[in-house]
Amino acid sequence: MYFRLFKRQNVQFFVGFCLGLSLTVVLHIYNRTSIITFIQDKRYGLLSSTQIGRLHTFNNWQWKDETIDDLLHEDFHGIIHSDGSAKEQHFEDTQHHHDDDTIARKMFKDVRVACWILTSPSNLEKKAIHVRNTWAKRCNIALFMSSAYNSSFPTIGLNVTEGRDHLTAKTMKAFKYLYDHHMNDADWFMKADDDTYVIVENLRYFLSNENFKDPVYFGHRFKPHVKQGYTSGGGGYVLSKEALRRFGSEGADNPKLCAADKGAEDVQMGICLQNLGVQLKPSVDAMQRSRFHCFSPE
Repeated sequence: MYFRLFKRQNVQFFVGFCLGLSLTVVLHIYNRTSIITFIQDKRYGLLSSTQIGRLHTFNNWQWKDETIDDLLHEDFHGIIHSDGSAKEQHFEDTQHHHDDDTIARKMFKDVRVACWILTSPSNLEKKAIHVRNTWAKRCNIALFMSSAYNSSFPTIGLNVTEGRDHLTAKTMKAFKYLYDHHMNDADWFMKADDDTYVIVENLRYFLSNENFKDPVYFGHRFKPHVKQGYTSGGGGYVLSKEALRRFGSEGADNPKLCAADKGAEDVQMGICLQNLGVQLKPSVDAMQRSRFHCFSPE
């Protein structure tokens, strides 16, 4: 009696196990074939249902640093004419990811960011080259500002004595160069160092909710020395088009408002922008975390 019952239970268990395994395999195959369904889109070609879902959840999507390495070669980079002025040229980015870049490409056109990178002749092959080959490609315009002109890198020569004691002069002249030559080529103008790394897609996402016609700028805020605070130079900071207009037309040539060359670069720029009525706005996220990082994560 016991043996028969035990044997019958084993048979039932085996049959149930086989049925469950078969059902699992069938469902797995069904899911794989049903998820990858495609629709035809007139502008972007075939989009999968998973891609459509990502588009629909855009408002809740936090940008990651895994966005595409090239925006269909729509990146721009400053190339220098023989007279020292800059022209725009398409990058030849050979790295290709296959993520859905629809939103990134739209924001590339809608939120135009000009990036200028503060560097020096001795840092071109040690630091600046890595900026040029990575995140600078994501900017609508990327310019490398140095004390000396270099046609092969290329850099824009600001005719300033090299050294930390003259960073204020380099910064003031760099922003004046942007005002003179690229005022209408972008809506936001970011200053970064040659050891800064920027996820430009995240920056655009943040700036998309701001108005470049307002006299504002953003960065990691420090409180001393300036009434409204000032932004860390090491973490980078971004001026709106109106902020750059005020600097170029009212402050750059007025030493009473903007120092030509003295003190710490980021403090002096903070004083200058405050004198011009440019507001330093908060740039933290919804959880009060900084978006501009001036300290090493270590």
